[in-house]
Amino acid sequence: MQQENEITGSVISESDRQKIIVRTSLLGILANIFLASVKLVTGLVSHSIAIVLDAVNNLSDVLSSVVTIAGAKLAGRSADKKHPYGYGRLEYMSAMIVSVIVLYAGITAFTESVKKIIHPETPDYSVVTLLIIASGVAVKIILGTYVKKIGNKVNSGSLSASGADALSDAVLSFAVLACGAIFVLTGGRVSLEAFVSVGISLFIIRAGIGMIGDALNSILGQRVDAALARRIKSIAAENKDVIGAYDLMLNDYGPDKYIGSIHLEVPDTLSAGEIDRVTHEVSTDVYDKTGVIIAAVGIYSVDFRDDDEAKMRDEVKAVVMGYDHVLQTHGHYVDLEHKFMNFDMVIDYNSEDRTGLFKTIKEDLEKRWPDFTFRINLDPDMSE
Repeated sequence: MQQENEITGSVISESDRQKIIVRTSLLGILANIFLASVKLVTGLVSHSIAIVLDAVNNLSDVLSSVVTIAGAKLAGRSADKKHPYGYGRLEYMSAMIVSVIVLYAGITAFTESVKKIIHPETPDYSVVTLLIIASGVAVKIILGTYVKKIGNKVNSGSLSASGADALSDAVLSFAVLACGAIFVLTGGRVSLEAFVSVGISLFIIRAGIGMIGDALNSILGQRVDAALARRIKSIAAENKDVIGAYDLMLNDYGPDKYIGSIHLEVPDTLSAGEIDRVTHEVSTDVYDKTGVIIAAVGIYSVDFRDDDEAKMRDEVKAVVMGYDHVLQTHGHYVDLEHKFMNFDMVIDYNSEDRTGLFKTIKEDLEKRWPDFTFRINLDPDMSE
């Protein structure tokens, strides 16, 4: 199945996406193994805890890349009877594992750094040592920028997290470089590496916590990207028989794997056959242009022929939209003969009391039109 990345708009097949993730992760593994080996030897020779911890951090990046590859491979498995929606969500689990690894590395580094403050050791920096660290900084910047760019391109949370972590490592390695430079320039009189190591470890811990939060949000299910929601609604509204598109609900089954539903406003003059055609056209157009599967389409019928109904519809909209925190009303259906009106209302989650505001608005409408029955549905604020 081909899927369109909501950031770049490019269409990437699932097999190509998996190959890109694996290839990029392998590049990260090779680079980090090389950096870790060089830094570990350098740190041991120079008796520098900061450089040793930097090497350990590179080794944790290797493990993160291995987890990313495993997650991509498992998530790319085809849907089966037991898991008809596929295994895409396993990528979110792999991103969580990567985040925990980063957090563990930070906590370990913090513990060792505090020990070195209590029991300090004098390092032995040299110009060669500083050049090695500087080279590591450059490699990490190039690697982090590249991996994060590819992660965004293929919408891989674990790959993006690895790229962001590599850029953070570059900052940390630069701190070690600065620490060594100060030591050399002061003739060994000022050694800040244990304290710098504490700062590095806290930086890593903070990054790990943030990455865990991002992964957890993906697992729990978060708000659909506003740009993607607007695009889907815009595609639906391009159909000649669609007046408006509302109530977009998307279920996330992995990166770029959405299945959902949408409600369409159409003229009440359409026949059942014409409505069937419209729903198929909209579903097909959305899938072809975004890769999102619209599994269900609800229909709101609108009567534009009766001026009295249109007038009441506009008046009710004006009243409802006059309240703070009301984002939208739609699906208005007026029956003047039987004196009732149906419509949906979206209230912002920032409202202190959404249910209370809903009741207040309903009571206001009933006072203004006492002979009418209002059937109002309080919609969740699901997308933009």
